[in-house]
Amino acid sequence: MGGGSLGLHVALDLIEDSQDVTIIEEDENRCKLLATKLDTTVICGSGTDRKTLENAEINEADVFVAATGNDKTNLFASLLAKEYKPGKIIARVNEPQHERVFTETNLIDVVVPESIEVGYLEKLVLRPKIADLFVVDHGHADLLDLYVTHNNMIGKKIGELNPNEDYFICGYHEDNDDEISIATPDMVLKENCRISILVKTESMAKVLNMFTK
Repeated sequence: MGGGSLGLHVALDLIEDSQDVTIIEEDENRCKLLATKLDTTVICGSGTDRKTLENAEINEADVFVAATGNDKTNLFASLLAKEYKPGKIIARVNEPQHERVFTETNLIDVVVPESIEVGYLEKLVLRPKIADLFVVDHGHADLLDLYVTHNNMIGKKIGELNPNEDYFICGYHEDNDDEISIATPDMVLKENCRISILVKTESMAKVLNMFTK
């Protein structure tokens, strides 16, 4: 949802990756422009309207991305989309002071900052193992929850990986338990275990490739 600069470029990247994309855009002139630039379905309407979401076949979606420049629209559309149970909901937050409202809903899977790079957002869409994302240190770092799926990391002790100049593993969730434990050096990474990891923003892609397939 949202056919602005971010939405357009993410859609282009996903289409190039052979993904099936539908764009919802409210502005009629923008819809016409998108239709000329994209070989995909463009629906002119509001993502906060049930009929529009249903016309976009939201119930069949693996991922719903709310990427407009309006936080209220992104939040409301995400909450409405949740009722149709897409695989994952990713919401763009444009104003830092609104981040807490987004994250406290416990219904949005990933909250991303306005300054997010297109390529990174594409990875969030395509990587179902990313569980949650919070921006810290004024955008210079991210606290990321992810599921460890890369074979090179499974079986390693956290003490073998910490400390690192690009990241620091700080939390561990045992057997998908919501309760987090402070990471200790002797904890062993298991397949699909969930960890909380503080990552330098500039090293995000590198770290994702290290821990996830």
